[in-house]
Amino acid sequence: MLVLTRKEQEAIMIGDTIIVRVLEVNGDQVRIGIEAPQHIAVHREEVFEAIASERIEAEGNS
Repeated sequence: MLVLTRKEQEAIMIGDTIIVRVLEVNGDQVRIGIEAPQHIAVHREEVFEAIASERIEAEGNS
C-alpha cells in the first residue's frame, strides 16, 4: 500500500484521469473529493461491500 501525506486542498493523481483531493480536515474526520470519469464507479467501502453482497446473493438465486 502506498501511503501519502497531503494537506487541505492538496491532491493525489491516480492514473491520468482520477484526482483525489483533501477538501477539509476537522478533528478525526477528513472530507475527500474525488474526480473520476463517469464510467469509473466510486463508492464508500461499506456501500461497495453491500453492492457486492447483493450481487452474490442475486447470482445464487438465479
